[in-house]
Amino acid sequence: MRNMSPWWIRIPLLFFIIFGLIEYVIDSGNQLAIIVYPITQLFLLLVLMILIAIELIVQSIENVMFQTLPEKAKERYLATQSNTWQWTWARKWYQKLTGNKPIEEEGEIILDHNYDGIRELDNDLPPWWVYMFYATIVFGVIYLARYHVFNGADQNMEYEMEVVEAQLAIVEYKKNAKDLVDINTVEFLEDASDLKAGEAIFLSNCVACHMADGGGGIGPNLTDPNWILGGGIKNIFQTISEGGRDGKGMISWKQTLKPIEMAQVASYVLTMEGKIPANPKEAQGELWIDVNNPTIKNILKERNEQETDTVSVALN
Repeated sequence: MRNMSPWWIRIPLLFFIIFGLIEYVIDSGNQLAIIVYPITQLFLLLVLMILIAIELIVQSIENVMFQTLPEKAKERYLATQSNTWQWTWARKWYQKLTGNKPIEEEGEIILDHNYDGIRELDNDLPPWWVYMFYATIVFGVIYLARYHVFNGADQNMEYEMEVVEAQLAIVEYKKNAKDLVDINTVEFLEDASDLKAGEAIFLSNCVACHMADGGGGIGPNLTDPNWILGGGIKNIFQTISEGGRDGKGMISWKQTLKPIEMAQVASYVLTMEGKIPANPKEAQGELWIDVNNPTIKNILKERNEQETDTVSVALN
């Protein structure tokens, strides 16, 4: 019988079939099973060795059986072995795509030109090249209709759409990766859960110096608009993280608190401004007006509403 495929095709084919079955059967999430479960690497190595061993054994058996055959049988066997399998369909497709004439038929298309014994063939363009040329024409018509007739999304519009998608992705990322916050990315956390967590952290770590109501003790008053090292979410986060003034300021909390916890307590501290503590300490530092402070925002909003009402009354 004919040799349908050589060993260098059979072994890799069977090996990758077994590899695919392993990946299909074993649930390893988004990673390959051979990475999640290293024992599978040993199994695949064993499979490869077995496949090679089977090929060697089959070859050895064929050689032994070949030696036992009579001379005529050996000749017939060698003849069948040399009759290897041909990829006839692939040859036909290749012939259609290239459009080449067989050597026996080149005499039909040879031209009269003769340059030092070199003759020229009147070959047509390869069909694959002609098909690609037609495809570019079709593509050009569709492109013209889409972008110049029906006003499809051009490069500028696609860029703007991608920017919007990226901004939405950043917002979603920040929601799920709050622990990665730092001085450059920290923002006021207005969610009730974050402010509640910030209050709990404040009551556990900060009341010894600032009092539970923020009126101040050893540390400054947190309810007035004056700040020694600057107000606003970024400055407060920086002070909590790195500590206050050398020798007389608060300690650094970055080794004790996580970044998200520092952001939560900094946000809670901002909500204390404007409250009236029991025994407020005198104001220290410089006046800091932060329009992003939620308390200041509410004051400005109320003031604008009052001014609007006054103007409405005057007009009436």
